[in-house]
Amino acid sequence: MKGGAVVLRKKPKQDDIVAEGLYIASAATRLALKNRILVDILTGAEGFEVARFLPDARETLLSLAAEADADADRAEKERKAAKGRHTDSDGTHDYRSRDVRNLRKRRNQSLRIAQELRERAEDPEELTKLVDDARDAAWSEVAKNIDRTLRIEAARPDLEPDYDKMRLARMQALRMVDLPKLRAHRRAVTQAAADRAAEDADAPADGGAASR
Repeated sequence: MKGGAVVLRKKPKQDDIVAEGLYIASAATRLALKNRILVDILTGAEGFEVARFLPDARETLLSLAAEADADADRAEKERKAAKGRHTDSDGTHDYRSRDVRNLRKRRNQSLRIAQELRERAEDPEELTKLVDDARDAAWSEVAKNIDRTLRIEAARPDLEPDYDKMRLARMQALRMVDLPKLRAHRRAVTQAAADRAAEDADAPADGGAASR
């Protein structure tokens, strides 16, 4: 409620829901392709070629289309089961006759998404764009990892913003942990050397008098 007036939220239009479903499917496809390209890079394959990944893009889109078809079939079964039910619902997926209209819409939305995905799977330009976007994402991830590694291995005080704080923490750790360990180790080494010297002093020298 705003200024005493009730603000009504508009229900999303069917076209908007379909567009959102397609956006999610495209994002899932790019993610799958990005992982495929990263594996290709790590295994030391030959130079990158868009054509090599087009079948992967097509297969992923068709797989997502099949999932959308399955969602449509499920919604249709739920719609038929709910058609003759007029009692109160027992749960989120326990549909009743009042849900029939929404279930029909859900089925139609899923069918439209499946159809659009299949059309994109047969569109060379769409497949190429998906692969190009996935390649950019993969190379960006590799670049970030390389940059992070270089920053760790080649850190310089003048390039490290928290160097003073980290130096203080390292010095405290040195005083509280490393130096006591070092002193204990030196005491153990000294004691072991003393014990060996005492054993050598008590042992008979070579060529000493034999028992008569």
